[in-house]
Amino acid sequence: VKLLLCPIIINLRFKKMISGSARSLASVATKASARSFHASARAEARKFFVGGNWKCNGSVGQVNDLVSMLNQSTLSTDTEVVVCPSPVYVQGVTEKLRPDVSVGAQDCWVQGNGAYTGETSADMLKDMGVGWVCIGHSERRGKGEGDDEVATKAKYALDKGLKVMACCGEPLEAREAGTTNDYVFPQIKAYADNFTKEDWANVVIAYEPIWAIGTGLTATPEQAQETHAAIRQYLGEIAGAEVAENTRILYGGSASGATAPGLSAKPDIDGFLVGGASLKPEFADIVNCNGSENSLKPVKIGINGFGRIGRLVLRAAQNDPMVEIVAVNDPFIPTNYMEYMFQYDTVHGPYSGTVHKTGDDELTIDGKPIKVFG
Repeated sequence: VKLLLCPIIINLRFKKMISGSARSLASVATKASARSFHASARAEARKFFVGGNWKCNGSVGQVNDLVSMLNQSTLSTDTEVVVCPSPVYVQGVTEKLRPDVSVGAQDCWVQGNGAYTGETSADMLKDMGVGWVCIGHSERRGKGEGDDEVATKAKYALDKGLKVMACCGEPLEAREAGTTNDYVFPQIKAYADNFTKEDWANVVIAYEPIWAIGTGLTATPEQAQETHAAIRQYLGEIAGAEVAENTRILYGGSASGATAPGLSAKPDIDGFLVGGASLKPEFADIVNCNGSENSLKPVKIGINGFGRIGRLVLRAAQNDPMVEIVAVNDPFIPTNYMEYMFQYDTVHGPYSGTVHKTGDDELTIDGKPIKVFG
């Protein structure tokens, strides 16, 4: 009976305490609500987001390797993941990629289908099953696309059912002159002038410090947070507190597996738009930097024996980015004959790649060195 009564007594006392302090608690809640875009709400309202921009990179073989790598990787379910291949590979990636990773396009046209040679419409992308499109990337703006054209593209894509990564950013001279906001805010304003409040639910902002992309320069987490917070504050002024609170703002300044944890710890950095690192296994580290998952790394394997089974394993591994053959052991076959056997295999057929003996104890296959023991 005592065990049953004690919680009841405690509960009654607790209720009395709450009743006595209800007014002060309400006052605290009112003050908290006044901070209209407090970053601590991210856990509930803003799911972490990582986009991979493959840019103008890849071949059929490399794209297949990237898809295989992603399909085999351990990726946090706490992160929304999108990859943006070159447009010629979009459909193939869409058909082969795991369903929990979305496919996006790197750009699209301002209108629908028609006599626009070389352009890709949002209508076509939607028809292929593409879910996202990157608009206003600094490399597109560098080719002459202005704020109005970029915003028009973004609005048309949204109206056709695509979600948009809306890019903005400043060059080095603006950063050094202390005019980052003067450069970035008009880009944000152009988007806001074209978007409805409902549109913003399908938009993430990607802030790209242009000076930190592929230059070796890096924004500190504090520099990135300062700009992200300023963007969120400005967004609240022009689009409303709710939009500012809920819109995810990504950092697009050459994030890596090493820098992502520190950047993601900042309250207004809601993810990343990743360039070169999205072509490497470390992309999984960036995806997982804000969750509890450990990334699945390529497995390093040594082959014991260079008979038909050993050669078959070595051949199969060349098409799997998650398997790395690092050594072969066979005391009966010299390195120069291994080279010949693999290149002109009488069991599995001639090898279509490159095979070279690059030392008395080393083979290089498709540019990858393999240690030989024997």
